[in-house]
Amino acid sequence: MGNPALVDPATVRRTAAEGWIWGFSLLENYRTMYPQAIDEADPRYVGGFGVFRHYPKPFTPANTDVVTPNNDTPYSWAWLDLRAEPWVIEVPAMNRYYVIPVHELDTPYVGFVGSRTTGQEAGRYLVTGPRHHDVPADGFDGVLRADTELVGILGRTYLAGPEDVPELERIQGRYRLLPLSADRGTEPPPAPHEPVWPVWREEIRDTLEFFVLLDFLLGFFPPRPAGSAFPAEQDLRRRLAELGIGVGDFEPATLTAELRESIAQGIADGRAELERAAAGTVGSTGLFGTRAELGEDFLARAVGAHMGLYGLPSAEAWYGGWAADSEGNRPPDASERDYVLRFPPGKLPPARFFWSATMYRLPERLLVDNPLQRYSIGDRTPGLVYDPDGGLTLHVRHKRPADADHNANWLPAPDGPFTVVIRLYGPDQAVLDGSWTLPVLALRGPEEEDQA
Repeated sequence: MGNPALVDPATVRRTAAEGWIWGFSLLENYRTMYPQAIDEADPRYVGGFGVFRHYPKPFTPANTDVVTPNNDTPYSWAWLDLRAEPWVIEVPAMNRYYVIPVHELDTPYVGFVGSRTTGQEAGRYLVTGPRHHDVPADGFDGVLRADTELVGILGRTYLAGPEDVPELERIQGRYRLLPLSADRGTEPPPAPHEPVWPVWREEIRDTLEFFVLLDFLLGFFPPRPAGSAFPAEQDLRRRLAELGIGVGDFEPATLTAELRESIAQGIADGRAELERAAAGTVGSTGLFGTRAELGEDFLARAVGAHMGLYGLPSAEAWYGGWAADSEGNRPPDASERDYVLRFPPGKLPPARFFWSATMYRLPERLLVDNPLQRYSIGDRTPGLVYDPDGGLTLHVRHKRPADADHNANWLPAPDGPFTVVIRLYGPDQAVLDGSWTLPVLALRGPEEEDQA
């Protein structure tokens, strides 16, 4: 093994647990990338690497690409292979909210092009990989430098409503991706070797095959030089490498039965730690951001990938939610209970751009089918009725309310367990510093009756 300490089953178990948590976000990212960029037979295939696939309409319960899908701003998906050369992102001028975030293979963000960070003007931005050194940045409005050779884009663009779809399609059609050689009219470099992409299977997460796939993915994530700003990651990768993980040829069958059992126990430990952490998480602060912002809190990054893959950092979009109701029921369940969310006057969600609350059924964390085809509610919802004092009461329940005002403010819930996620785009500082807080998810008041 190269290190006698790794023969100790307890040491191997700890390394496997830490490695599972650290590698969880890479595998969750691959879980989405495989059907979108690699498996041409999958209906979610976007066309391979280097192309945009746009969704000009809001998500519905039929969309299952990612958990807790954003239903406010239709998506623009793309994946880039940076091994051969950098890529160029071009965006048009526009007068609506948008963001084109570029995320790395392990899900931290390389950077953001959009309303909050780069403004509303047209722009050209260069995305470089870890092996691209001294690439001239002339002619570009910014450079996004990735630490991994595969990156993804999950762009969001504001949609005002069904009548706005043609204009949104026009805007999305002007998002462009070009390899640097095509942008400059030069001869393209040789194409990189096409790897044998492992087939994604859901059960991979909880078996030793997790580390087989992690070993493959680390081939696109060059180790950092000694003395980097991420010593804990360096140490963990060194310990994983002593087990053969991250060197390109990990094969569990070559390990002793004792070592395989220790790794399996470590996987179970890592899974349990992630589930405990996720159960106690109600906000998004610290879960999403750039590598510098996230630092080496690998558990927080895993919780973010588990609860809302590709969530935006709090400065861009703040996420909160209700994991329990006012009676302590966890999770809330609408099969026998009706709820209200009451925002007092002066305490409505403070957002520079807009806010919404989206309903998800559990355990899938997908949108909820309902007769109104209403999957979220917020300050852009037509006909929203505010309280006489200027506050706002939302009605969260499975059955349609009888009262017309309640119906206007109805967020349909499933006939069972659910969670609600609230998103504030361009949150106020009061949100970021915690001085603004969410109201409780309260049981329905006695004055409301079920529809006859």
